[in-house]
Amino acid sequence: MTGPDEHAKGAPRASDALGAALGDAARRMGLDPAQERSAGHVVWGAMGGWRGVLESVLPSLAFVVLFTLRPDALGLALGVSVGLAAVFTVVRLVQKSPPSAALGGLIAAAAAAALALWTGRGEDNFIPGFFTNAIYGSALLVSALVGWSLIGLAAGFLMSEGTAWRADPRKRRVFFWLAIAWSALFFARLGVQLPLYFAGDVTALGTLKLVMGLPLFAPLVAVTWLAVRALYRPGDEPTDARAAR
Repeated sequence: MTGPDEHAKGAPRASDALGAALGDAARRMGLDPAQERSAGHVVWGAMGGWRGVLESVLPSLAFVVLFTLRPDALGLALGVSVGLAAVFTVVRLVQKSPPSAALGGLIAAAAAAALALWTGRGEDNFIPGFFTNAIYGSALLVSALVGWSLIGLAAGFLMSEGTAWRADPRKRRVFFWLAIAWSALFFARLGVQLPLYFAGDVTALGTLKLVMGLPLFAPLVAVTWLAVRALYRPGDEPTDARAAR
């Protein structure tokens, strides 16, 4: 039989692995609270700079504009959107820069375009985004409610304390509300955009997708980074050291 101690050892290993994965992803985005950087630099880095902004905005913007001007030319609007995503991916490959962001955007754009072409409905181009928001929002919400905030797991890895933050009520509270805030962002997108999808209003749907994208992502990144930095001020005693007393 497996004793309770073995179960206790198994859970931290799983959480450490998840925390490491989340922390690595955050570090690649430039979201390492241990670095001495201004909030503006952190947000700009998380968005990928000008290239990241263009990769995020231009394909969707091109689709919305072209479909609005030519609702009867769905294929053209989708083709230009996917084509722009492909160009960004090729440029990254040629410059030997990490292609993951552009490649992910290309795959998502191609899948969404294929679905819209198959159904002949422009609004179906946004369906994959609905699933993405639902999955991210649910994961963050559940993690907060069960006391294993995904934000806390990532921050714990980045700050080299693992899951020791769970012994600090202040950190648990902050990480809880940060996860709730991110979850609320994803569910807010669904709450606003789904009615437009069912109404078939492609122009409004595409416009609000852009408005609720980077313009909301950026300030929440700044709030998250500043909150985590405040929790780990230089000179603060590590959580695991306090818990050991």
